[in-house]
Amino acid sequence: MSVGQPKSALDTPVLWVDLDLLEQNIKHLGHYFKKAGVGWRPHTKGIKVPAIAHKLIDAGAIGVTCAKLGEAEVMAAAGIKDILIANQVVGPIKISRLVNLQRHADVMVAIDSLNNAQEISQAATRAEVRVRALIEVNVGMDRCGVQPGAPVVDLATKVAALPGFRLAGVMSWEGHVLGIKDQKEKEIRCKDAVSALVRSAEMCRTSGLEVSIVSCGGSGTYKITSAIGGVTEIQAGGAVFADVAYRIWGVDTPYALFVQATVISRPSATRAIVDAGRKAMSGEVVMPQLWGVEGAQLTALHAEHGILQLAGQEVHLQIGDKVDFVVGYGDSTVFLHNQLWGVRNGTVEIAWDISARGKLT
Repeated sequence: MSVGQPKSALDTPVLWVDLDLLEQNIKHLGHYFKKAGVGWRPHTKGIKVPAIAHKLIDAGAIGVTCAKLGEAEVMAAAGIKDILIANQVVGPIKISRLVNLQRHADVMVAIDSLNNAQEISQAATRAEVRVRALIEVNVGMDRCGVQPGAPVVDLATKVAALPGFRLAGVMSWEGHVLGIKDQKEKEIRCKDAVSALVRSAEMCRTSGLEVSIVSCGGSGTYKITSAIGGVTEIQAGGAVFADVAYRIWGVDTPYALFVQATVISRPSATRAIVDAGRKAMSGEVVMPQLWGVEGAQLTALHAEHGILQLAGQEVHLQIGDKVDFVVGYGDSTVFLHNQLWGVRNGTVEIAWDISARGKLT
């Protein structure tokens, strides 16, 4: 057990979070959304630790967002009561799990198909529960969701009439704008996308439907989406950790999530090898960033090895040295680990099981 020991006592490769920075980021986002006048329903698909979800609730979050039913089950088991599954729950096995989970938490689900809605309705009626539904709207991501406008009203009207359901609102994800580098263009495209969601909600209300929730906005767009009239809640979650990818996407919260590795080889003046590869930190979206070592850069990730390119012999990295990497993309890194270690002022303070990892169903 390494609690109470220096961070360097952790065996590598190991995932750790700077607790001071994590708490600072959580507090910042809680205040930001409160000031903006929108609810905060942070996505936990890249967090996966219920104890951190509780920290988010304590900071003002109204609930959490999950990507999968299995993640929602973990959060509900940990006492989180208000959960959005921002995904379709399809098939008799998953639908049975969903309706049974309603007795332990208020779990909303995304709907973009009448057939799927009818199946959930039948199961919910048999179980004598009601499931809150958000109609998912495709605002340009071209993933799930119905087209904005009349198709949303049509599906929402039919879902609202089904027993076992309570129509709660609409949701979308404007992720197609994340990679736009020009900030003015990104803002225009984001506002256009989210405005289509807001208009769809307004059309539903005009048709006599109760639509209280308009949910959207990720970490890479929250500064734009939280200022758009008609949006009621924002799903940004990854910004509490921050990482290299989110920094590219406009997040300015400090980096809080790291992987510590050990130098295991120094075969030349210009190359060093660490014991953290693709199985410890993902380079799928963007490469992790070596932290605090001048003249060295991570250039490749193999399965179990990370390759560092060095400026020369003056880079003082020796076999056995421990180095830290800012995580490239937390969503594709956290789930690689069984535990997340909380560190404060260089000392290990707590170890959290990453209990929502592997919850793919």
